[in-house]
Amino acid sequence: MYLTMRALMSSWAGMKALMVALLAPAMLVAAEPSTRPGRAPPLLDFRIDEGQNINSFLRAGPVAAHLLLRSGKEPRILVAFPAGNSGVGLWFEKTAQPVTWTLSKPPRPITLNDEQGRPLQGIEFEVAADTGELRPRAAVLSSVRVLRDYELQRAAPAEVLVSPRDEPGVVAWARDRLDSAAGYRLSIDALDGTSVSGEKFTAAASPLRLRIQAVSGETPLEPLTEPVRTRAADDAQSRNVLAFLAYRQKFLAGSWRFDTYFGRDTLVSAMLLAPVLEPDAVESAITSVLDRLAPNGEVAHEEDIGEFAVLRNAREGRGKVDTPVYDYGMVDDDFMLAPLAARWLLDDSRGRARATAFLAGQGATGSRGAALVRNLAWVVERTLAFAAQPRAGHLVGIKPDRMTGDWRDSEQGLGRGRFAYDINAALVPAALEATARLAESGLLDDYGAKRHSLSRAREQSQAWTANAPALFAVDVPASRARAGIAAYAKEAGVPGDAAIRALGDHPLTFHALSLDAAGRPVPILNSDEGFRLLLTEPSADELERCVAAIMRPFPAGLITDAGMLVANPMLAGPDLRREFTRFAYHGTVVWSWQQALMAAGFERQLRRTDLPAESRERLLQARATLWSAIDRSRAMRTSELWSWSWSNGQYHIEPFGRPGADVDESNAAQLWSTVYLGLPHPAAATRDTSPGN
Repeated sequence: MYLTMRALMSSWAGMKALMVALLAPAMLVAAEPSTRPGRAPPLLDFRIDEGQNINSFLRAGPVAAHLLLRSGKEPRILVAFPAGNSGVGLWFEKTAQPVTWTLSKPPRPITLNDEQGRPLQGIEFEVAADTGELRPRAAVLSSVRVLRDYELQRAAPAEVLVSPRDEPGVVAWARDRLDSAAGYRLSIDALDGTSVSGEKFTAAASPLRLRIQAVSGETPLEPLTEPVRTRAADDAQSRNVLAFLAYRQKFLAGSWRFDTYFGRDTLVSAMLLAPVLEPDAVESAITSVLDRLAPNGEVAHEEDIGEFAVLRNAREGRGKVDTPVYDYGMVDDDFMLAPLAARWLLDDSRGRARATAFLAGQGATGSRGAALVRNLAWVVERTLAFAAQPRAGHLVGIKPDRMTGDWRDSEQGLGRGRFAYDINAALVPAALEATARLAESGLLDDYGAKRHSLSRAREQSQAWTANAPALFAVDVPASRARAGIAAYAKEAGVPGDAAIRALGDHPLTFHALSLDAAGRPVPILNSDEGFRLLLTEPSADELERCVAAIMRPFPAGLITDAGMLVANPMLAGPDLRREFTRFAYHGTVVWSWQQALMAAGFERQLRRTDLPAESRERLLQARATLWSAIDRSRAMRTSELWSWSWSNGQYHIEPFGRPGADVDESNAAQLWSTVYLGLPHPAAATRDTSPGN
């Protein structure tokens, strides 16, 4: 039973009547127990601090919340809720000196009733700031999507903005959702000599102390009780993050900024985590993707839900309704469902035992089996042209009038290319091979598989495997490569001698990040070889091209003391080099899951029995180099990404999202950054990767 209002407010009983008037007839009530039979999910209460951010996570009963306290000269308080991808945030005016937050009392779960008696669920916590004054700039209570846009653009739709309500010692922002459903509340009361109003927070003497309540009326999600098996890696923080992001309805991509479904993130994470996930968790992930397929079989990239759906539906003439709106603009995720489905339904003994019942189960648009066939048929049809005539124009390109199409989904992420290497050289052939296996298994016969041309999948996979990667080949003579490394090292402010020595007299050979509209390679060294290593079986010569260049030290390759970078533009033109810096979202930065993807790819290749001894030895050396970088960045493992600096003869990890420098902000809890739970460390992996195992 949660605490009563009187118990929580005993130190300010005189303000109780005022708060009741403000939130009338708000009061704390007991949280509803889970109605699902079986053991309730355990309490989650953990914290991740990065740079200027304190991140405190709580999941208790129906409450799941992520508190973020941002220090610095532009401080803010933000609480994000997985329920409805909703949140409340308070931004302050820029201060003359940096402000540092302290979390005096960690979040505790609360449930309020709004004026109509509807439950609002969230947290209460206490904070202190080492300043005598803060001036609120704006409070935004809405979808996390709206808060995210406000953080980037300092603007929000006028209809979601609300004025503060002041009472002595208390200030609050409160409103219903735009469709009149239960909405959001943010209330702040002053402690220990602090005074608050909608215009100014002041303290007679520093620090400034506040008690804060943040709640949302969105419907809570149902947590998965235990998503991870005991055999998973011993990493408490990753387990906590995954548990916070894993629900029966869907997996969340990352908190705070992506507290909802993302198709690609779900599929990549489930693929890498499947061996250590409980069956219910794997099937929750697959089902969430199947339920959101387009009528033609494409995978949904993202969903607009909650108030963001209300805003969009109203703007597009459908009225103020919260019907979800799905985005099918991405391309890579369309080719990830088949490999995951094949691995679970055919290769995992647990999945095989449940396959018939799983496929027969009903989803949002009919049986899961019929939905899966819809995607497989689309994959075969979409890839037919290149299989018949293998030229660049027939590759799978990003969609017209878009600059994004794969995981590098910033405007510059693909180097302004149209045909991504990872999609065409890895994901498409892997999807076709998986489609062939699923079709041949007979599992899909009852769902219309024979009415489609799935039998063409294997032949098409072979055509893509034989022809697509070569279109991305980049070959640079050693002399030109050494000159490029030296010039770029000077430009990036890092030493280049070791990188040049590592190259020696060898030509620099690698696969381009993408092809432009004319089919010309965009010569940016990249980490997307991880997809190729995990999902396909390149020849020994191709493996050398996949691995050798990227495993060299930066600025020749991608390896630094801070981790493996996701891009290196040393051979690109000056315009692209300016867009691929250590301050760019997909520039010369480290993404946690990309390191994990590469590590998993090495394990896949080392299990092959057809590679010569020299290739295996190079793979073992590359794996050791990669894991050395992974181990050095262990503290950042669950983060979305991070950057670096160079000083005193080495690279240093720098949190991504610094004001005035980095173009965006990183999540402290990212779904696909938990995939290390499914990766054996080389110390253990060595026992399992000899040929034949």
